[in-house]
Amino acid sequence: MTRTGTPVDDLGAPVRSAGPPARLVSLVPNLSELAACWGLADRVVGVTEHCVEPPGAYDRVPRVRGTKNPDVAAIVALQPDLVLASEEENRELDVQRLRGAGLDVHVTRVRSIAQLPGSLRRLGHSLGRPDEADALATQVAGLRQVTSSPSPRVVCAVWRDAPDRAGDDEGWWLLGRDTYGGSVIGAAGGKLVPVAPSGRYPRVPFGELLRSAPDLVLLPDEPYAFGPREVAELDGHHLRARTIDGKALWWWGTRTPSAIAEVAELLAHG
Repeated sequence: MTRTGTPVDDLGAPVRSAGPPARLVSLVPNLSELAACWGLADRVVGVTEHCVEPPGAYDRVPRVRGTKNPDVAAIVALQPDLVLASEEENRELDVQRLRGAGLDVHVTRVRSIAQLPGSLRRLGHSLGRPDEADALATQVAGLRQVTSSPSPRVVCAVWRDAPDRAGDDEGWWLLGRDTYGGSVIGAAGGKLVPVAPSGRYPRVPFGELLRSAPDLVLLPDEPYAFGPREVAELDGHHLRARTIDGKALWWWGTRTPSAIAEVAELLAHG
């Protein structure tokens, strides 16, 4: 892919729109944020109910439900030149339906910070913002991993099954390998504890989490709203736990550099 060639998304699908899109629908919160940061908020004609950043940017833009259940008919009716989607957040079925209705869809796939510069440049080409994309991609590519000795062993929770029936057998979903969030923790100087040997978001019994004896348990506030209850619960089992803004671990893009710094600060002093 070059600036003058046919744009492609992260999965290799061509983006057929002729020229920069004038009407955009974004099905991913971080891509909505990125579009606004690249000066495209006035071209966005539809977003999900979770697209809340930057504050006020999309207050008057129609909502097309959520990332996992977008209203395909409503999106088609908005007649966008391009729909922004993510392999992580959106269902392949919905992408197929949108393409089947004749819409262009750019799908991103970012599972590590190392993959981010290329993804940003492809997205910038599709959106007609190659210079902005190059600038951010260059900044991200220049980030250096925070070093600490020894590296703290970190478990990051993503979901829990039944907080009202908490116990050793309750299922907790954890951040695993091959994930952007895990890459952020690594870049911040942490060592992600593989409580389960495989799986991007493994489900493990709470008792198994305890036996892994991490130095720190990170508790993001999305997609599950972890909070003081879980901090106290883990403290009762003599585990250090800290809450964190989930956007630092899931919303790649303009906030990637600050996210690494935020996690590094928690690892060092949280």
